[in-house]
Amino acid sequence: MGVRVRQKTKGKGNPWWVFVTHNGRRTSRKVGDKKAAETVASTIRAKLQLGEFGFEEQKPVPTFKEYANIWLKTDLKANCKKSTAENYRGFLRRHILPEFGNLRVTDINKRTVKSFLLEKFNAGYSKSLCGQLKGVISGVLNVAVDDEAIPANPALQLGKGFLKEKDKKKTIDVLTSEELKQLLDTVERDFSEHYPFFLALSRTGMRIGEALGLKWQDLDFNSRTIEICRSYYRARITRPKNGKTRLVDMSLQLAETLKMHETNCKRKGLALGLGEAPEFVFTGPRGGLIDLSPWRKKVFHKAVRASGVKKIRIHDIRHTYASLRISKGDNVADVSKQLGHHSVKFTMDCYYHWFPGKKKSEVDGLDDAMHPNAPPAHPSTVNSL
Repeated sequence: MGVRVRQKTKGKGNPWWVFVTHNGRRTSRKVGDKKAAETVASTIRAKLQLGEFGFEEQKPVPTFKEYANIWLKTDLKANCKKSTAENYRGFLRRHILPEFGNLRVTDINKRTVKSFLLEKFNAGYSKSLCGQLKGVISGVLNVAVDDEAIPANPALQLGKGFLKEKDKKKTIDVLTSEELKQLLDTVERDFSEHYPFFLALSRTGMRIGEALGLKWQDLDFNSRTIEICRSYYRARITRPKNGKTRLVDMSLQLAETLKMHETNCKRKGLALGLGEAPEFVFTGPRGGLIDLSPWRKKVFHKAVRASGVKKIRIHDIRHTYASLRISKGDNVADVSKQLGHHSVKFTMDCYYHWFPGKKKSEVDGLDDAMHPNAPPAHPSTVNSL
């Protein structure tokens, strides 16, 4: 049984409503001001207890699965990229619907949602994934709120940090400039066909999907820039991660390497009977897009092992680019723009440990005023305090 009081549209002067759900039925009544609505709600609760309240219009409360189908066809389709929508459908199918699918939305409360997420978290799923599951549940329940089946979304405001205690801190593995050179030298010597690809990732910080989605028309050798306007993800061409195109700079070494790579691709295109270079900059043996999974095993990991550097992921090349630029004092706003981050703050939060200035000599400067063995401060310094 549930009797709730709220405004459909918040704001002074807007009417208050009483929402009633009971035994799979629901109804709502417009009352007037808040005080009157509370009075009516108390009367309805009493009548429900006595079995004297009659529903003028019986409306069966839909299940979570019914609203999930609506959410997939409307909100999700309109607001998300295909790859993101595909992930969310997978979350629903594998995790959420087996638990919530047959429940009527009126039977779902904060405790139901928190218990589900805690169960997943304790089973070893990351806090990030649990957050995405919560987002999907919340999105579906928002549809139920809009349909007035429930007065509020129980997946919201679950309490700060309720998954925080057991959360594992993410680490970023990067290579030093010497290690990166060691890896690139190994690739150039033993995997020369893939050297332009490795160098492009190392000198631009592009995401792997963005590099795979590059076409020759995206490269401007005169201005030494690359336009990132698409990404290759799960055998599908999509928009970049944040949905926006951006320009990244080419170093002199990268520009010269890609020019030679273009010449080799034209020869490759002629040999394959294409008449010209393949459409995409980095391609497989037959001129098609690279299949990342086997490439990772047969090329990337082999190259890393052969170089003797520590074990890293492909994405750590992007982290290496960012850390090397930031540690040598490059403008963080430019680094953030090159990486395609949504804000400079996000970049600073991710790569805080590589910002220059974190040296003992700088914090030792504080000792002048308090250390008993420190030399006396200069008189001009004292006067200026």
